[in-house]
Amino acid sequence: MDGIIIDRGRGPEIRGTRITVYDVVDYWKDGWRYDQIAGLFRLPPNEVQAAIAYIEEHEEEVMADYRAILKRHEELRRRYHTPEIEAKIAHNRQKLRAKLAELRARGSQGESRAGDHGRS
Repeated sequence: MDGIIIDRGRGPEIRGTRITVYDVVDYWKDGWRYDQIAGLFRLPPNEVQAAIAYIEEHEEEVMADYRAILKRHEELRRRYHTPEIEAKIAHNRQKLRAKLAELRARGSQGESRAGDHGRS
């Protein structure tokens, strides 16, 4: 796993990508498995495992930097997001949640019919 995590001046990232360990932290904190994260970012699992190992080995530093990044994003959001923009974002999130619920419902219907080979 040596050499998979590099720092080109913008923080530790997975070599050959622009994916930082901070991108991985979001999902790792939420309990995603390394193979799920790898699928999301379309990376080999060993590269995500290296990022998680790096996070765990440097947890205090990584999490301090991560909190600073989140704080900076929140400050920018408050500075530039007018109430109108926030309303549009909230509306789009609602639409996304509804679409996800629809897709999940379709997926569970498909799973229940998976063994019938098209028969009614």
